[in-house]
Amino acid sequence: MSMDKLFVFEPITGNYKTVFNDYEFVKPILNSLIIGVSSTLLAIVLGLPAAYSISRYKQTMLGLVILMVRFIPGITFLIPWYVIFSKLGLVDTHFALSLSHLLINLPFIIWIMIPYFDSLPKELEEAAIVDGSSILGLFLRIILPLSVPGIITASLLSFIFSWNNLVFSMALAGGETQTLPLAIFNFISYASIDWGALMAAAVLITVPILVISLLSQRFIIQGLTAGAVKG
Repeated sequence: MSMDKLFVFEPITGNYKTVFNDYEFVKPILNSLIIGVSSTLLAIVLGLPAAYSISRYKQTMLGLVILMVRFIPGITFLIPWYVIFSKLGLVDTHFALSLSHLLINLPFIIWIMIPYFDSLPKELEEAAIVDGSSILGLFLRIILPLSVPGIITASLLSFIFSWNNLVFSMALAGGETQTLPLAIFNFISYASIDWGALMAAAVLITVPILVISLLSQRFIIQGLTAGAVKG
C-alpha cells in the first residue's frame, strides 16, 4: 500500500443508504429516543425530591442504600425483571424498558443532585419559609430554578446511559422495541459482517450524543463541579 495515499479517500454515502433502506434503522432510533426520554423524565421527577430530602434532612442511611443500588450491576436485575414483566405481559414494550433503565438512572440522578442541593444557601429557604412558603412551593419556585445546570447535567448523562444501554434490551426488547445498540447485531451474521453498514450505524448512534454534549458542555461542567468548593 502506498503511504502517499493513506489520507486520500473519496467520501461515500452508500453505506448510510444501506443502513436505512436494508436494515430499517429508523425504528430503532425512535425506540431509543422514546425510552431514553421517558426513563430520564421519570428519574428526574422521582429523583429530584429524593435528592433534596437526603440533602436537607441528612438522611445518610437512605443515601447509602441508594448508592449501593447504584453500584449493583444492571445485569443482576435482568432475570427477576424479565420474570416480572413476562407475568404482566409487558415484555417488548417501551414501558418495561423505561422502568428497567430507571433502576440505573434514578440512583445516578439522586447522587449527582445531592451535592448540588448541598451547595445552595439555606438562608434562601429560611427566608422563603418566614414569608409563608410551603415546602413544596419552596422546592418548586426557588430550589429547582437555582438547580437548572445540575438538572441538565443529570438529565443528559441519564439519557446517554439509556441511549447506549444494551443489557436490558437483549432481554426485554423485541421486534417492536428494538433499540439502537441491539440493532447493531443486524449487521453481523454467521458467515460475514457488513463492516461498511456497521461503521455507518456506529456513526449515526454516536453523532447525536456528541452534538448534545458539545452544545451543553457548559452546563455539564457547571453541574459536575457544583458543591466541590464551598465557603
